[in-house]
Amino acid sequence: MFSQGRPPIISRMTTSLRSTLDFLLYDWLRTESLTTRPRFADHSRETFDAVLDTCERIAREKYAPFNRIVDTQEPRFDGEKVILPQCTHDARQAYADSGMLGAAQDYELGGMQLPYVVESAANSFFACASISIGSNLLTTGNANAILVHGTPMQQRVFAANEFNGRWAGTMCLSEPQAGSSLSDIATRAEPDGAGFEADPLGPRYRLRGNKMWISAGDHELTENIVHLVLAKIPGPDGKPVPGVKGISLFIVPKKLVDTEGQLTGERNDVALAGLNHKLGWRGTTNTLLNFGEGRYPVRGGVGAIGYLVGKPGEGLKCMFHMMNEARISIGMAATMLGLAGYYASLDYARTRLQGRPIGSGGKDASSPQVRLIEHADVKRMLLAQKSYGEGALALNLYCARLVDEGRTGDAGAAADARLLLEVLTPIAKSWPSEFCLEANSLAIQIHGGYGYTRDFPVEQYWRDNRLNMIHEGTHGIQAADLLGRKVVMQGGAGLQLLARTVAATIAKARQRPELAAWAGQLEQALQDVIDATRAAWATGSAGEALANAVPYMQAFGHVVLAWVWLDVADRVLAKDASLSIAASAGRMGAARYFFHYELPKTGAWLAVVRTRDATCADMAEDAF
Repeated sequence: MFSQGRPPIISRMTTSLRSTLDFLLYDWLRTESLTTRPRFADHSRETFDAVLDTCERIAREKYAPFNRIVDTQEPRFDGEKVILPQCTHDARQAYADSGMLGAAQDYELGGMQLPYVVESAANSFFACASISIGSNLLTTGNANAILVHGTPMQQRVFAANEFNGRWAGTMCLSEPQAGSSLSDIATRAEPDGAGFEADPLGPRYRLRGNKMWISAGDHELTENIVHLVLAKIPGPDGKPVPGVKGISLFIVPKKLVDTEGQLTGERNDVALAGLNHKLGWRGTTNTLLNFGEGRYPVRGGVGAIGYLVGKPGEGLKCMFHMMNEARISIGMAATMLGLAGYYASLDYARTRLQGRPIGSGGKDASSPQVRLIEHADVKRMLLAQKSYGEGALALNLYCARLVDEGRTGDAGAAADARLLLEVLTPIAKSWPSEFCLEANSLAIQIHGGYGYTRDFPVEQYWRDNRLNMIHEGTHGIQAADLLGRKVVMQGGAGLQLLARTVAATIAKARQRPELAAWAGQLEQALQDVIDATRAAWATGSAGEALANAVPYMQAFGHVVLAWVWLDVADRVLAKDASLSIAASAGRMGAARYFFHYELPKTGAWLAVVRTRDATCADMAEDAF
């Protein structure tokens, strides 16, 4: 059973992941070349490897052995505080001690000035080992938003203490009556008395309202929690400004602090209203928080004290800095859960005896049983998982590499990187969350009935991953963003840049006979996407264009992943033309699977986009 076989599986998982990361980082993305840039000049392959080694070890020792424990011992509230298993405290402390919370930050902030692509690769070990133990990426994202949009004082007091591990961070967007519809939020922020604008921590307001689905919204893992809260400042008439233009962003600490970052001993008026009990991610508290209900009156008044970040009415602009970062992180989370399931089902298929091969005379019942992996259909399911998981990992790391290019490249390259990342972000988040979830389903299938039990980890991986299609903007929201904004903004400049980038890979691949057919297949699929984009918008009606936004995103994502696999395959052959290395043959096999089994699916998806098919949009409610 799982509990008995766990250590060797964990060992093989981390070994396989590390080998894949090394290839993608160093052979494919040429990450070591970043060390020629001033920001990363102190680094080398050796320092990058040291970070990966450390994170791999912590994940193996502090995260992986406790993945089941945090799933079964869910967070509970004893009336005063949230109770979490001790292993969660230990894992969080080990992560904070490693310096990974501020790994990509300036030395002045206590960071390592690591490339973001290395930071992402290092964090993948934790996501693969146990996605729900920690919410560290929320803290990093919160601090980064403050770093970009906050005042110098807010940066020193709040961001710095999140990066050093003293405090944790959240983002508070959704409300019970307004999930993804942020224009309908009702949380209010009113100036906190005379001189409210002069507070050294930022313009001071009193917040009242309720926030829902707040990951890591309450716990005892750190001495303080820094909430980033979206709220509306009333207009001159005392009423909230309609729509998103009235939304502002506020720092609302659980416990009040002074300008030196020390706790004042005052509890802010932020109260835990309840814990949400989820299908997966059970190791992370998910909360309903009440702001300003008066349970904890503070400084002689009711209302949670919050400090304005940025300008009034620019809350979404500030928060979306964190949201975009979080979307890439969710894509990585989905990817690693898919790979965790793949590693587990591969191990099971290699050891489980089941069935007999079919010969010319049928099955010979007297012959010994064979391992699952010897069956063609099991190989199909394993190849599907491998193509989804390793392809998604390559895409996620490519996007992380674009972040580095956008920050440290020359002006032209940086601008192109930022534009390309804009177009790819919905895919980086949504494609892994859909297809790595399918990988988890296939992992269960390989285990058969055992996969449906808690004796093996694959059912938990599926449960944990199901959330990612909803996390940080649902599938439908991402699809509407892609087709409704990203591919048409700036006259389609982002789509054109992506097309040129893909075309460069196609031209390179055509020089290799082994890849020429795939290059032609991808070229046609890319043109089909471009044609479907034009056709979707041919009438100028957003309703008609976006009616099939999700199939469009599925096709678009498959074309992007085919491009990634073609580029990876080219690099594989450049390094090992004879495919004498097993890993090389494996990568080429996954690429072949994707081009033979997956890319052809784009035709059906794009057909309904191209014709602006109204089957779904026109369905009458009472006909359901």
